[in-house]
Amino acid sequence: MPAKNGDKVKVHYTLKDANGEVVESSINTGPIEFTIGEGKVIPGFEKNIIGMEPEDTRSIKIPPEDAYGPHDEKKVFEFDKKNAPEDFSPQIGQSIQMHRPDGKAFVVTVAGRSEKGFMMDANHPLAGKELVFDLELVEIVE
Repeated sequence: MPAKNGDKVKVHYTLKDANGEVVESSINTGPIEFTIGEGKVIPGFEKNIIGMEPEDTRSIKIPPEDAYGPHDEKKVFEFDKKNAPEDFSPQIGQSIQMHRPDGKAFVVTVAGRSEKGFMMDANHPLAGKELVFDLELVEIVE
């Protein structure tokens, strides 16, 4: 019976970049488990599981709007190093945790250096990118 909205499923996935290099995979860690329609995975991933049966495999491309959205330039900002600890020296490309004025934590990627400090990007690292997945529906959990 094919997977449908509301089904709890176990799925193996391999995420590849535009060059076909593996970015992330569940093959060595075990399948992910989620309920279709709960929004625990990106929309394009969920949509492509619907209709699959256990042991089915498929390769898919998910556009940014069905993944992590477009890259939003409003989420790129300058962080003045005078607001950081003295030994703050992150590497470009490094992900670090920062805190908003209300104390809530969020993750940014160090995008570059500036005169005053660092350029930080609060977009998801995969925002604006088309994602390529190899999927295998392992099980529809009863």
